[in-house]
Amino acid sequence: MMQQFLKLNNELLNEYETTGVIDRNKDMEATRSYFLDVLIPKLRSYIDHEDKIKFLVEAGYYEKEVLEMYDMDFIVSLYEQAYAYKFRFSTFMSASKFYDSYAMKSRDGKEILERYEDRIVITALYLARGDKQLATEAVDAIICGYQPATPTFLNSGKQARGELVSCFILSLDDSMNSIGENYSYCLELSRLGGGVSSNLTDLRCEGDPIKGVENAASGVVPVAKQLEMGFGYSNQLGQRQGSGAVYLNIFHGDIEAFIDTKKSNADEKIRLATLSTGIVIPAIFFELMERDAEMALFSPYDIKKEYGLRMSEISITEMYYELLDNPKIRKLKYLNARDLYTEIKKSQFESGYPFEMNDDTMNNANPLKAIGRIKNTNLCTEIAQSQKTSVITDKNKPNIYGFDVSCNLGSIDAHAVCATIRNFGKFVDTATQLLSNVSDMTSIVNVPSVEVGNDRMNAIGLGLMNFEGHCTFHNVLYGSADSVSFADSLGEALDYYSLLASTKLAQKHGHSFEGFEISEYATGEYTARQKAQHIDPTPTARRMLGYVPVISVEMWDSLQKQIDMHGVYNAYRLAIAPTGSISYVRSCTASVGPVNQKVEIRDYQDSRTVYPMPFLTKENEENYLDAYEVSPFAMIDVYAALQKHVDQAISMTLYITDDWNTEMLTKAYYYAFKKGIKSVYYVRQKQKKQKRILEFASVRGGASQYAQNQSLGECEACSI
Repeated sequence: MMQQFLKLNNELLNEYETTGVIDRNKDMEATRSYFLDVLIPKLRSYIDHEDKIKFLVEAGYYEKEVLEMYDMDFIVSLYEQAYAYKFRFSTFMSASKFYDSYAMKSRDGKEILERYEDRIVITALYLARGDKQLATEAVDAIICGYQPATPTFLNSGKQARGELVSCFILSLDDSMNSIGENYSYCLELSRLGGGVSSNLTDLRCEGDPIKGVENAASGVVPVAKQLEMGFGYSNQLGQRQGSGAVYLNIFHGDIEAFIDTKKSNADEKIRLATLSTGIVIPAIFFELMERDAEMALFSPYDIKKEYGLRMSEISITEMYYELLDNPKIRKLKYLNARDLYTEIKKSQFESGYPFEMNDDTMNNANPLKAIGRIKNTNLCTEIAQSQKTSVITDKNKPNIYGFDVSCNLGSIDAHAVCATIRNFGKFVDTATQLLSNVSDMTSIVNVPSVEVGNDRMNAIGLGLMNFEGHCTFHNVLYGSADSVSFADSLGEALDYYSLLASTKLAQKHGHSFEGFEISEYATGEYTARQKAQHIDPTPTARRMLGYVPVISVEMWDSLQKQIDMHGVYNAYRLAIAPTGSISYVRSCTASVGPVNQKVEIRDYQDSRTVYPMPFLTKENEENYLDAYEVSPFAMIDVYAALQKHVDQAISMTLYITDDWNTEMLTKAYYYAFKKGIKSVYYVRQKQKKQKRILEFASVRGGASQYAQNQSLGECEACSI
C-alpha cells in the first residue's frame, strides 16, 4: 500500500497532467506527512544543542578534534544561528533526498541523528578549521545559497567518514611500472568513493615494438579493459559500482579500436560496458575535417623516441605538419577526418560516448600553460588543470612524482545570489575560503601524484546551479539573448570575486600556488583578457543580476594591482559541474543547463517521487523550456558566454531527438568548438513519440552506466 506522503506527492502529477496546474500545496502536504509519519518517529530527541553535541561526540559519530577547536558557547550559538532561519524544505523531493541520503543515522539505522540545520552547522565548523568568523559566515552562506559538493556535505565532521572529494584525474606513462601503479591508484580512489579519469594517450599503440621486438605491444584497449574490471572490483563496499573514464587523443594509432569499445555489437573481449570513454581533439582535426582531408595517426612511442616528449605534452595542432614531414615518425594509418568523426557521432547516438575535450581550446585559455599542458579532463568533463606525468621506476629506485588532480567542488544557487544575497563579493569570498579549506584538508597519501598536485596547486572548482530556474523567475527564455547576456555578466562577476578572494587568501597564507610567477595571473594576461571581452549586460540581464554587481574595466585594473602585491592562492578557481543530488536538496534546477523535464518523475524501486521545477506555474509553463525544446545552438550560446569567465570548464550535455542524424550532430559539436566550448559530456537522445523521459536504460545498445548517469544527471561518483 502506498504511503500517504507518496500518494499526496503523486497526486501533484495527476493534477498537472489533467489541468496543467502545479499544486504546490499538495507537495507541501506530502512533505508534512513525510515529517509526521516517517521522520519525527525516527528523529532522536535531545535536551538541547549542548546535549546533542555531547552525545554525537561521545558516541563516536562526530570527530572530537573538530569541536575541540571551538568553545561550547560558540558552538551552541552557531546552532541557534542556523535554527533562527526557521528553514523549511520547499519540496517533498528536497526533504526526502536530504533525510534519505545526507542526514546522519544511527549505526543500526533506526534513528536519524541530524536535522538539516545540524548538518549545516557541523559542516561549517569542520570546514572553518577553528576560525569562528568563517564558521559563522559559513552557516549563513550554506543556508542561503552555497552548497558544498556531495562528498563534502555528506562527510564533514563525521568520525567514520569518506573523503571530502570524490573526483580525480591521473596520467599514465608508457611503462608497465606506470600502468601497474596507476591501476592500484584507481583501486584505491574507487575504494574511497572516487570517480577516476585516466589519460591513455601516452601508451604505445597495438603492434608497436617493445625492447626492439616488433608487433609486441597490445595497445590501449586491454589497459582500459583492465581498469574497467578494477572499478567493478573496488566498488565501495558493494553499494555501487566504481566509476571511471579513460581518454585518448584522436590522432593516436588505436583511436578506431578505442571508439569501437562502446559499440553494442563489439566483441566482449574489447567492449567497455561500464567504463566511460572520452577523446581529446586538437584544433587541427577540425581544420582537416573542414577540408574533407585525410588525417594521419601517430604512435606516442615514435614521438617520445624522436622528441623526448610524450604525446600528451605536445600540441598536435602546432606539430602536425612537422610530424607528417619527419621520416622517423611513422604514419600508422591515414583516415578521412569526416569519416572518422561520423563514426564517433554514430557511437554517441548509440551509447552517449565518447565525451569530447577540445584540446587547444582548453590549453590556449589555460592561465597556467607555462606550468604544463591540460592533458585530459575528468569523468564529468568540467575539470581542466595542468598535469605532469610521474615516472614510476623499479622498486629499488625512487619514483619521480609529477602532479595529478583532485576535484574540490561546490556550487552557488544563481537565483539566491541574485535575489536575496546583498553582498555577492563577501558570499563568494566565504565559498572560496571553504573550498580552499577542503583542498588544504584533503590528503590522499596512497596516491602521491594527487597529493603533490593538491598541495602545490590548492585548486578548487566553484560552480553554479539554478540558472534556468532564475531565468524562468524573470520570464526570460533559456537561450534567448537576455539569458546569454545574464550568463556573461554573472560569469564575469563570479570570476572577478573568486579571483579577488584567492588573492586575499594568498595574502593571508603568505604564499601563492606553485608556479604563480610564470602564470598569466602574474604577467597580467589573464585580467587583460577579461577586460577585452567585457560586454555590458542588456537592461533585462541587468535586472536579472539583482544584487550581483556589474564588473567594470577599472575593477579589473584594481584587482591586477592586488595580484601583483599578494599573488593568487588557488591555481584554479571555477568549474561548473553537473549537479544532481545537491540540486534536489536545494530545490534548484541542475547546473546551468535547461531542465530535462518541467515536472520530473523519479522512480525508486517500489515508489515514485514527483519534482516540479522551481517557479513553474501554469502561467509560465510555455516559457519554461525543457532541454529538448531548446535549440542546442542556443544552449551552446549560454555555455559559451559563461565559459569566457570560467578558468576551467563546464560540464555540458547535448540534447537531441530521434530525428537527428550524424550530420546534424556534427554541426552542433563543430558550433560548440567554434564558440569556445572546452568539453562536451553526454549526448542525450529523446524519442519524440514519448510524452516524457523517465529513464534512459532502454537507449538502444546503451551501457548500464550510461543509463544510470543519464537519469542521475550527475557523475556517478558524486551521486547518492
